[in-house]
Amino acid sequence: MTGSSTRPRYQLAIEALVSTAVAPSALQGLLPEHQRICTLCREIKSVAEVSALLRMPLGVARLLVADLAEAGMVIVHDPSATRPGTQPDTALLERVLNGLRKL
Repeated sequence: MTGSSTRPRYQLAIEALVSTAVAPSALQGLLPEHQRICTLCREIKSVAEVSALLRMPLGVARLLVADLAEAGMVIVHDPSATRPGTQPDTALLERVLNGLRKL
């Protein structure tokens, strides 16, 4: 699934949100797992949700999402990447928490 990669080039938080707007035709030629992630993330999902919904280990999901982000196929919205001295968006964190509870 991971093409023998074992570590993503950067670490993704489990609460990081992932989205994509790539056309279905752009998915041809991708690994089936990459295609499934892109299809799932047409609606914003956290990395943890991607892992659970696709029934893959969290580490594998992180690696695959990182690969897709590097290729420009998904956008990672990291809620922890706020400006210094500011608080993370509470509504966003509540949505992530509610999604994790549903898992």
